[in-house]
Amino acid sequence: MNKTAVVTGAGSGVGQAVAWQLARAGWRVAIVGRRAETLQETLQQAADVAGNLLAFPCDIGDAKAVHELGTAVLAKLGTVEVVVNAAGTNAPRRALEVLASGDYHRIIDTNLNGAYYITQAFLPAMRAARSGTIVQIVSEAGKLASAKSGPAYVMSKFGQAGLTQSINAEERSHGVRACAIFPGDIDTPLLDKRPSPPPAEARTRMLRPDDVAACVLFAIQLPPHALVEEMTIRPR
Repeated sequence: MNKTAVVTGAGSGVGQAVAWQLARAGWRVAIVGRRAETLQETLQQAADVAGNLLAFPCDIGDAKAVHELGTAVLAKLGTVEVVVNAAGTNAPRRALEVLASGDYHRIIDTNLNGAYYITQAFLPAMRAARSGTIVQIVSEAGKLASAKSGPAYVMSKFGQAGLTQSINAEERSHGVRACAIFPGDIDTPLLDKRPSPPPAEARTRMLRPDDVAACVLFAIQLPPHALVEEMTIRPR
């Protein structure tokens, strides 16, 4: 297996944890995030494996920027074996009654359109190599809507689940597989965007980013002839 990967949302949370675990397992990882400063924090906090991490700031909701990102990453890494779409956002005013148009489009652009653009940027190279795994970090909100998540987030996550199924329906004959991971509540900075962020005590009972990252590594390390299309993980 060619141990090269692209991880979005790598400036914090699950994306950051995935990048670190891959790098410590000997992978070369292109870390992608909207803000260069958060990617630098990811590098600085993993000094032992920073040589395996390459930072690529990019707004993944911008199709042209993602196309340029794909060209730059492939030029640097040669090929990409794994893509992990871990970028995600939400808005405090998320209910149908108060959701602003700008927030709606920003959530869809990041969570769904961004995952699609990133997938399309690297899928042709995977198809040509007849090898690759694409992992979508979805959410339990991608299985059942809840007022806690808000409609824009729910719609984006249902879409990510559909993108995963479509990849497997169309690309498994080309050696490419996809896995959608549906976590329950995770203690990440995204919680601070809730209308009422949970207190510290509640966060201690949630999943950790490393828990979800372990699911990612399981999915990508399966033999090439096997795939797990969906994986649900919740706090015990």
